This record gives sequence, C-alpha cells and structure tokens, in this order.
Amino acid sequence: MKARTLFGALALVALVLLLWELRWVLLILFGAVVLAVALDVPTSLLRRLTPLNRGAALSLVLLAVLVIGWFLGNLLLPEVMVQISQFSQLIPELLQRLGGLVPKAPLLRDLERQLAEGSLWERLQPLGSQLLGVAGGAANSTVQLLLMLLLAILMALDPVSHQRLVIAATPRFYRRRMELLLGECRSALGGWLAGMTISATVVFLTTWAGLALLKVPLALLSGLVCGLLTFVPTIGPTAATLLPLAVALLISPAKVVQVLVLRLLLQNGEAFLLTPLLLRRTVNLLPTVALMAQLSLGALLGLPGLLLALPLVVVLQVACEEVLVRDVMDRWDLT
Repeated sequence: MKARTLFGALALVALVLLLWELRWVLLILFGAVVLAVALDVPTSLLRRLTPLNRGAALSLVLLAVLVIGWFLGNLLLPEVMVQISQFSQLIPELLQRLGGLVPKAPLLRDLERQLAEGSLWERLQPLGSQLLGVAGGAANSTVQLLLMLLLAILMALDPVSHQRLVIAATPRFYRRRMELLLGECRSALGGWLAGMTISATVVFLTTWAGLALLKVPLALLSGLVCGLLTFVPTIGPTAATLLPLAVALLISPAKVVQVLVLRLLLQNGEAFLLTPLLLRRTVNLLPTVALMAQLSLGALLGLPGLLLALPLVVVLQVACEEVLVRDVMDRWDLT
C-alpha cells in the first residue's frame, strides 16, 4: 500500500510538472474553446432560424464577422490612430499639469524635464536593439492567435465529435453526467460571452456619446478603451476611466468632475443594472473570486492569462457546483 501511495504521489507530481510545462499549449487550447463557443452561439441561432447545415451556417457567421470587422475598421480605425497620436503629443503637457497639481512629486518633475531636454530619448536610443526581441514576441503572439483561431473554427465546425472525445475519456459510470456537465459549461460560457459583448458595446457607445456631449477631446479613443476593458471586470473599468480623466485634466478641473460623474454613472449602471440583467440566466461571479482569478492568472501567464481568467472562472464555477457540491459534498454522509 505504501509503495502504491508513493507511486501515485510521484505520478501526480509528474503530471503537475508536465501540465506546467505545457501551460501555454493549454492556454491556447482554452482560448480556442472560448472562441469556438463564441462562434457556436450565432451559428446555432442561425441553424434554428434557417435550414442551413453547420458548415454553411458557420461560414456565414465568419463572413459576417469579417465584413463587420472590415467596415468598423475602415470607419473607426483611422480616427482612432489619429487620436492615439494626439494623445501621445499631449503626454508632456499632461505631466506638466500633474506636476503643477503635485509640486512635491520629484518623479513627475524629473520625467517632465527629461522629456523637455531630450535626455530621456537619448537614454532610450540604446534600447533600439531590443526592438527585435519585441518584434519576435509580437510575431510569436500572432502565430499563437492564428493557431487559436484555426482550432476554434475546427471545434465549432464539429463540436459533437470533440464532445464525444471528452466523454469517451470519462469513466463509463460518469459519462452521462459528463455530457450534462459539458452542456452546462457551454451554456454558461456562451451566455457570459454574449452578455459581456452586449455590455461592452453599450459602454463603448454611451461613453463615446457622453464624452462627445461634454466636448472632451479623444472621445472615440476613450470610449473604445472603456468598452474593451469591460471584459476585465473590477480592474478594467477603473483603469479605463484614467484616460478620459487625464484628457479632461488638460481642459479644466470642472471638466474632470463632469467626466468622473459620467463614468461613475455609466460604470455603476453597467455593473449593477445592465450586466446582471444580461447574465441573469448564467453564472453569477463574485467580485472577489473574479479579482483573485485575474490577479493570479495575470501574475502567472501575463496578459493572456488576465484576458482568459474570467471565462476560466465561469467554467470552473459551473464544474465546482455540479461536481464538487452536488456529486461529492451533497452525497457525503458519514453515518
């Protein structure tokens, strides 16, 4: 018994080490699952409304995504690039304004002086050789994204076969339960993705319109950042507010107050009204659990881990409720 226990412990340690070495592969695989579910939601809806088979429906969904992306890119991308350039030109003035508000902060004064004298740029010039490493990392990330997208398309094209593969790797007595569990995870993840996409779109449009009405510069860029960071709850909306506040600071303190009130209204409306309404039929994530997952996966895996933390928590929460609570804890009877 002791030898068997020791062998089992060593096998568990080896499995954990193997999974850690393959963490990026598993991250790409889970990202592909998330994208596959995102593609499966409109594909399944289209199949219910039309007599199309899965391949044709998925092709129409991908074509619609490409057309919408191309249209939005041509419509918004040039203005976004212009506003990014304008914001970079406003950074010295912003640092000067912050230095005037906080005159005792030596870091801001030194940074402003270095920007004005050009010494900071001279120090950054020797780092130009490191741009090759950054370019290599960007190319690697592009390959990983393309691989993730390819895996997602293959999964969305034939989800039943992949589901059967997972069920076949499950003990026979638990296969029916695994089939139900996979369905629950898919429904929860699909509902979460749909709800967050609608929520992010509403935040983007309302923030853009509100800042434009307040005549705050770079309204489109600020609205886009606020909308995208909606997918990173707890941390994202607060961080996104810093951009419109910084731009408003260049106008007047009164404008800062107006922007802050606008963002508080929109952020609380999204967090307490819109998101709960959209996600009322899916999992309800506790803010503490979401924040800890983001911090943990962000520290372990960087930005990809931070972006995939919430979808992973959605799946794990369903799995814990169905397996740990119902199948283990609820049936645990010592008598």
